[in-house]
Amino acid sequence: MKRHCTLRHVPFESLGLLAPLLARHGFEGRIWDVPVEGVPAEAEDADLLIVLGGPIGVYEEAHYPFLVSELDLLRRRLAADLPTLGICLGAQLMARAAGGSVFPGHGKELGWTPLLLTEAGGRSALAALRDHAVLSWHGDTFALPPSATLLASTQAYPNQAFTVGRRGLGLQFHIEVTPTDFEGWLVGHAGEIAATAGVSVPDLRAETAHHAPRLLPAAESALSMWLSAL
Repeated sequence: MKRHCTLRHVPFESLGLLAPLLARHGFEGRIWDVPVEGVPAEAEDADLLIVLGGPIGVYEEAHYPFLVSELDLLRRRLAADLPTLGICLGAQLMARAAGGSVFPGHGKELGWTPLLLTEAGGRSALAALRDHAVLSWHGDTFALPPSATLLASTQAYPNQAFTVGRRGLGLQFHIEVTPTDFEGWLVGHAGEIAATAGVSVPDLRAETAHHAPRLLPAAESALSMWLSAL
């Protein structure tokens, strides 16, 4: 069996549909809650590193010192072209580790937005996501690293997905979230939802009920294709 090492920042932003896909592709491993457990030594040479999302900024190392260890780890793995997947905060950490900058955006992007693929994105595993809306949940954004290839954008934020090397993939949006998982998000992000104009729990729940069932098979296809290519 191949080993995956997953770094999680908050319990409700977890692997979602990735969990069964990893098993199907011959991966076993565990989830590490980084704020409590730190970055494990086994992350260094794991067959696959997954860095999940969280409601903090990459640039907040003074408040959250574990971010320094994550960035150092990602710099080494990306330089060695080891399989690495970053989602939301994880993608922003990858962007910073690869030489890009991460900073507050011009506004929150919370909810379902159409994904726009670049030409490179249309030739990648993300081609399965063409014509789909994806779940966005971020206030920060990033400058594309010099060595990265842009795969996807949304109307509000041009940098949404990228590759670094042959085996590094960053996704600022969320295709791993299942409708059942999303109920945990509505509780975990209650304060952010309440503080964001034009966003409400009923609307987010309704949008998810509409978009998620259609996205699910496309998301499984995209992630399976990427895992198979490793």
